[in-house]
Amino acid sequence: MKTILRNLLSVIRRFKMATALNVAGLAVAFAAFIVIMIQLDYDWNFAKCYPDSDRIYRLEQVNEQGAMTVLSRPISELFISSSPHIVAGSILTLTSKRDMFFSIHKNGEKVRYREPSLKVSPNHGDVFEFTMMEGVANALDEPDKMLIPYSISKKLFGEESAIGKQLITDEKTYTIGGVYKDFPTNTLIDNVIYYPLPADEYKDDWANSVFNTYIRLDAPQNSRYIVEDFNNNVKLSSFGEYEWLDKISLRLTPLEELHYVADVQFDFTPKTSRQTLFVLLSIAFIILLIAGINFTNFSTALAPMRIKSINTQKVLGAGDKLLRMALLAEALMISLLSYVLSLALVYCFSISSFASLVSATISLESHLFIFLSTLVIAILTGVLAGIYPSYYTTSFSPALVLKGSLGLSPKGRSLRNTLISVQFCASFALIICAIFIYLQNNFMKYTSLGYDKEQLIVSDIPGSMLKNKNTYVNQLKSFADIEDVTFSEMLISSSDQYMDWGREHHGKQISFQCLLVSPSFLSVLGIDVEEGRNFREDDERTDYGTLIFNQKAKEAYDLTLGEKIDQMEIVGFMPDIKFASFRTEVVPMAFYVWGSNRFIPEGFLDNYVYIKVKKESDMHAAISHVKTVFGSMEPDYQFNIRFYDEVLNGLYTSERHFSSLIILFGLIAVFISIVGVFGLVVFDSEYRRKEIGIRKVLGSTVQEIILLFNKTYIRILCICFVFSVPIAWFAISKWLENFAYKTPMFWWVYLVAFLMVSLVTTSTVTFQNWRVANANPVDSIKTE
Repeated sequence: MKTILRNLLSVIRRFKMATALNVAGLAVAFAAFIVIMIQLDYDWNFAKCYPDSDRIYRLEQVNEQGAMTVLSRPISELFISSSPHIVAGSILTLTSKRDMFFSIHKNGEKVRYREPSLKVSPNHGDVFEFTMMEGVANALDEPDKMLIPYSISKKLFGEESAIGKQLITDEKTYTIGGVYKDFPTNTLIDNVIYYPLPADEYKDDWANSVFNTYIRLDAPQNSRYIVEDFNNNVKLSSFGEYEWLDKISLRLTPLEELHYVADVQFDFTPKTSRQTLFVLLSIAFIILLIAGINFTNFSTALAPMRIKSINTQKVLGAGDKLLRMALLAEALMISLLSYVLSLALVYCFSISSFASLVSATISLESHLFIFLSTLVIAILTGVLAGIYPSYYTTSFSPALVLKGSLGLSPKGRSLRNTLISVQFCASFALIICAIFIYLQNNFMKYTSLGYDKEQLIVSDIPGSMLKNKNTYVNQLKSFADIEDVTFSEMLISSSDQYMDWGREHHGKQISFQCLLVSPSFLSVLGIDVEEGRNFREDDERTDYGTLIFNQKAKEAYDLTLGEKIDQMEIVGFMPDIKFASFRTEVVPMAFYVWGSNRFIPEGFLDNYVYIKVKKESDMHAAISHVKTVFGSMEPDYQFNIRFYDEVLNGLYTSERHFSSLIILFGLIAVFISIVGVFGLVVFDSEYRRKEIGIRKVLGSTVQEIILLFNKTYIRILCICFVFSVPIAWFAISKWLENFAYKTPMFWWVYLVAFLMVSLVTTSTVTFQNWRVANANPVDSIKTE
């Protein structure tokens, strides 16, 4: 062991830079592999934390407008009771998944809190099966009881028991009946406060689809038969007295598939695609492959400098087996050292801003299996990278070695060139993909949406504030830099899904997405009305309100000015603005101003205020004024006041994270490839040191020698580029299929990728060979 350590330290001292770069390359590769596998583990196990999760399904309706996650309560209850194979069913209201504002008594005072909550049917725990820390899961059977997660219990009450404590809302006082163990972050529903769905809420309303429904089956294989039996034998119109109910069919989607399905409206489950996971998995193993190839090249590159030492040991009686074991042990120790350094890199990543790119928590205790698996991979990397050089180095007789022909055979050069070619192909493909992903993100960020999104401040507001609109609007406008104020029930461009309205028009059923707004909305956001007129204040005083449609709806349904849809008058048509993300095509949509006959109570949906700030004004001063005004109106309400840019950024969070990961790992792949180039250049320059010396004696200049070496790598680069371009084009084309509107496939991206990799490579080759070419040729020639 002492001999092995001594030899290893000798190598490190003699080749400091080469050793450091290869250790760094391996460490970065192991760290990247760990981080990618943690993200993949998060996605692969999404929503699998529930017992027998393969038996849980989401009930969805399919109608003329497509598939939807929402159903009416009577349809959900009818389906749940339709088969003995359905063990339990849970109904939860889509619109109630919002923050709950409540107070608790602390030290004789009322303290106000804001926490996420969800209204569910009492048997919700029979479907998702809580692990209770305190109390019982069936506490939801009582209308004034609620369940809270342990994290919220600890936040509110510390180490005290939460059972029996009261949460006081504006409408009702609830008693905590149970504390459940927090679910992991990769679950369908966050750790929220659960409270009971009233028994009579929408009980007989067949037309109002505002509920999500989940069921637990006795066995997964029964899902198809249950749905087929219901769709074939149940006539919904005989229950709900609406003929259009018969156009609805139901389907079941496995809980474990919800993370991937993309064809359902009103689905707010965090999404990814199996294609994305495959890309990340491929990158993880490509990086490991490149690092392993580098390490093998590095070990082989040391061979000519170590032959004399190895032959001396042979002469002194050391056997080939012992020498090979020693060389193998050296490679294994370097690989293990790299693994230890990778743990430090992972820790640094976990406490940096880059950690936000990964959905999961990066910690050893949470992902012990991944860390141990990577340790095994590190051991295998050391063994596999050391086997070939150890046998290769000890397989020649001293006479052959001293002739200096070791390593110069065509077979040896072909192998090394093949290994480096794999690295170059991977680097080109990753860089091309990274640039296009970056361009797509910029395209979505900077392309016009059809309305003025600049100088906007937005906030959620409680329904109670809408009763005093004029009071606080006037207070807001008293600040000189605030230009105007308007309202809507959802934030525009905050989602791909809005209310989908189905209405009858000329005897046909039409469908359009609808956003409820105040009359000044289009003016404040700078949306032009191409035909007809804009909304007016007196539209709110008409019986049924007014509509302004986009051009897509006008053309699709042959709409005309002045006609009425379900008694709502069409007063104008606007351009096809991008009210959703660039992932979706523009669909028929309308803005709607309520009339006096509201079918939804005031304050139920009007949840957001937009404050337009004058150009070149101090946005931070304006937002400070907004906080002051709102704080005086509702001192206990925790407003989420922010710039509108934050809303748009949130719409593309997954794309930005994926883009950043691809760019990061693309740069890592290039870095590791350059480490490999450096190792190969060391190999060639040391083997050809005598040749270089002779060329200099015969009159070759340093520049000519450097050009000679660069020609080889430029040829390899060109060949690899030709192979990598179609691979990258296919991969990025498939990814761009996720977007209805996308960046063009610019030809110059491929050129930039080629220049990036080529410049770094030739710079590396030039740097290493400059040192060898400037050595005294006499010293180089007399090495034999």
